[in-house]
Amino acid sequence: MSSPHTTPDTDQQVTSTDEGNWWHRSHPTFAAITGFFAGMVLVTALPGGFAAILRLLFSDETATELFPFALLGLAVPIVMLAKRKTRRFGVFMVIGMVLTAVVVLSVTSLVLFFML
Repeated sequence: MSSPHTTPDTDQQVTSTDEGNWWHRSHPTFAAITGFFAGMVLVTALPGGFAAILRLLFSDETATELFPFALLGLAVPIVMLAKRKTRRFGVFMVIGMVLTAVVVLSVTSLVLFFML
């Protein structure tokens, strides 16, 4: 939210033009939150979306053979960890990926345990 203020040498009001951009640049939790949720989306939506697109474009046998290429999505956080400017985002992205995988696997194992 911009608040108009007066400058010391003139009595004219000056308003700030970058209202919402400060949050993206300097807020300490922006990279953490967006990286974590990007990791969750990468683990959950990427394999499903890739499989759906493959099933639309190819036969079932070809789609099954091409599905392991979904693992190329893991190159995204690896490249982000390698570059200094995106390292913090990449770390939280990996944390989101790992925690999502742990939650999905633990819930799956509990459901299978109780069903059997």
